[in-house]
Amino acid sequence: QVQLVESGGGLVQAGGSLRLSCAASGRTFSNYAMGWFRQAPGKEREFVATINWSGSSTYYADAVKGRFTISRDNAENTVILQMNSLKPEDTAVYYCAVTNFSRGTPKLKIEYRYWGQGTQVTVSS
Repeated sequence: QVQLVESGGGLVQAGGSLRLSCAASGRTFSNYAMGWFRQAPGKEREFVATINWSGSSTYYADAVKGRFTISRDNAENTVILQMNSLKPEDTAVYYCAVTNFSRGTPKLKIEYRYWGQGTQVTVSS
């Protein structure tokens, strides 16, 4: 049974940093893309960042480019989202996701097969 478990969320002041981690279990995802999405209250879940199977290619939403960094450790079956210079508008539940067919940098929710339960990130002004 595949499980994705996020951790690292919390409350931080604007300008601060958080590091989100997502641990996958149940199968190995080293051959597939992994990504992060977020959902603010009353809004659709939106793409944040994605990383290809080897970690050599990444892609970010414009809203987080230059502030967030996605990375992965295939030996540990984990994906990390380092978030710096946080803004109140980054407040959302953050979800990690894994595709089961793409080795690239997919950006659409429909391209991801497995999802974590989410972790809350709250940025105060």
